Amino acid sequence: MDPVKGLFVPGPTNVPEAVRKAIDVPMEDHRAPDMAEFTLPLFADLKQIFKTATGQVFLYPASGTGGWEAAITNTLSPGDTVLAARFGQFSHLWIDLCQRHGLNVDVVDVEWGEGVPVEIFAERLGADKDRKIKAVLVCQNETATGVQSDVSEVRAALDGADHPALLFVDGVSSIASIDFRMDEWGVDVAVSGSQKGFMLPAGLAILCVSEKAMQASEEGGLHRCYFDFKDMAATNATGYFPYTPPMTLIRGLRVSVDRLLAEGLENVFARHRYLAGGVRASVLAWSLDLCARDPKWYSDTVSAICLPDGFDSGDLLRHAYRRYGISLGAGLSKVAGRVFRIGHLGDLNEIMVLSALAGAEMAMRDLAVPIQPGAGVAAAEEHFRNFAPAAIACTPQLVAAE
Repeated sequence: MDPVKGLFVPGPTNVPEAVRKAIDVPMEDHRAPDMAEFTLPLFADLKQIFKTATGQVFLYPASGTGGWEAAITNTLSPGDTVLAARFGQFSHLWIDLCQRHGLNVDVVDVEWGEGVPVEIFAERLGADKDRKIKAVLVCQNETATGVQSDVSEVRAALDGADHPALLFVDGVSSIASIDFRMDEWGVDVAVSGSQKGFMLPAGLAILCVSEKAMQASEEGGLHRCYFDFKDMAATNATGYFPYTPPMTLIRGLRVSVDRLLAEGLENVFARHRYLAGGVRASVLAWSLDLCARDPKWYSDTVSAICLPDGFDSGDLLRHAYRRYGISLGAGLSKVAGRVFRIGHLGDLNEIMVLSALAGAEMAMRDLAVPIQPGAGVAAAEEHFRNFAPAAIACTPQLVAAE
């Protein structure tokens, strides 16, 4: 049997054994009389992950793209204007989805490698005296470029302009890995997916919806059926779903949420910062650049690493896969062939990250990328030895050599 490939893309991520076992169960009756005893506590605990007391969680059999569509079709009407920045493939795709639904998107194009341009957003919102902008779209973590944006600053821009627009956040590669505060930041719809920080196979769009967004869904909206918040809310209230749910994934989600809450969300965030720091130390030691142009944009869940001119990242990915059995993330769209990506999110520790770095380092050396042998792995080792968060650091028993 072929050995298991090392998975270091920014999603899907590794599925922990306990979650895999929870998924691998016989089929069950999703309308069983006792189903609510399982689902209602799960809905309540998911609200802790989003850090909300008043929001409502919805689980749709879909990808994150389905979550985007649910967000806009429930709350916006034909011809509405939304404000969004395009600075990577996934922010671009959300804009494209809005345009296909007949929305007027005020697009702010930004260099790929930067994040949400809060100052420009503040100007646009302040100038919108007629309140034509109905929603602001924010990609908290742009997976294509390894760029992380500050959602709280966008909320501050909305508040500074006293603007009533809804705030939508794509948190597909951030929620359950990077700090997210639904209520504190006044987020109206947050979209996530099962295959990243939630450590599950792909197949669930996980949304959290504010009371304001629920009210907007009652007052208008684009055509929708499958994604209708009203249908989902009515059946979820009793612990059931308006159509057949993927119960195996939802059983796995129960275990995933338990793991996240047992570790403690702040510890989860600290662990991701720590692992990301090891990858960044490695990139620096290789004398390579991140696609993210400034430390303020550095993502704690994925690093997009630029290769020197004359090297194709596609060649690197194919060689790393075939020779060393590891999957690294490809460059997408504008950065295709220029960057490779290492995902460092979900069920991950230092040794797993080091294997990704060692595989990438060997593959680059094989292709004659000018890096110092061993430099990246050594730098990451030193970071991990010296900067472990308190929750995962340990003090080994040392025997003094005399």
